[in-house]
Amino acid sequence: MNLYLIRHGETAWSISGQHTGRTDIPLTTRGEQDARTLAERLHAVRFDRVFTSPRQRARRTCELAALNVGAQIEPNLAEWDYGDYEGKRSADIRESRPDWNLFRDGCPHGESPVDVSDRADRLIAPLRALQGNIAVFSHGHFGRALAARWIGLPVSQAQHFVLSTASVSILSYEHHSTEESAIVLWNASRLA
Repeated sequence: MNLYLIRHGETAWSISGQHTGRTDIPLTTRGEQDARTLAERLHAVRFDRVFTSPRQRARRTCELAALNVGAQIEPNLAEWDYGDYEGKRSADIRESRPDWNLFRDGCPHGESPVDVSDRADRLIAPLRALQGNIAVFSHGHFGRALAARWIGLPVSQAQHFVLSTASVSILSYEHHSTEESAIVLWNASRLA
C-alpha cells in the first residue's frame, strides 16, 4: 500500500504564516493553479481510495487534482486545532511565549500534541488495512504529524518535516513489509 499525502494548495494565510485550523478559507488563484498541476502530476497513478479533510481548501485541492469523484470526507484529516492561536503567526505567539513550539506545546483551548498524535493513530490504523494506492488531502502541520506517527516517531519530531503547499509525499513500507513503515517520498512540489 502507498499512502499519498497531499497538502492543499496555497491560501492567503499560508502566505502570511497565520495558523489556519478551523478557519475555512479558500485557495488563492495560485493555490488553484497548483492544485490543477497536481492532476497532471498524479494522472498516471490509479487510486483505490481517496480521503479528504472537511476543510474547503483540502476539498477544493482534491477536486482540482481531479480526484474528487468518490472521495470521502475524513474528519481526522483536519488541520491541528490551534485554539487561541487560530489566525496568529508563530512570531506573534513568541512575543508572549518566546520558547513556544507547536509540536511540543500545542495550543491553549486547542489540541495538544497528544491529541494530534491520538487522532493520527486513529487514522493510520484503518488506512494500514487498505490495499493499493490511497490519496489523502490534508494540511501542513497535521500532515507532518501523520508522517511522524506513520514511522513511529512522537509528534514532537514532526517539527523536522517541512511540508509545502500542493506537495505530494508517499508513506509506505520498506521491502513491502507492514513491519517496516517508511517515508518513500517527501514534500515533492513544483519548482518555484
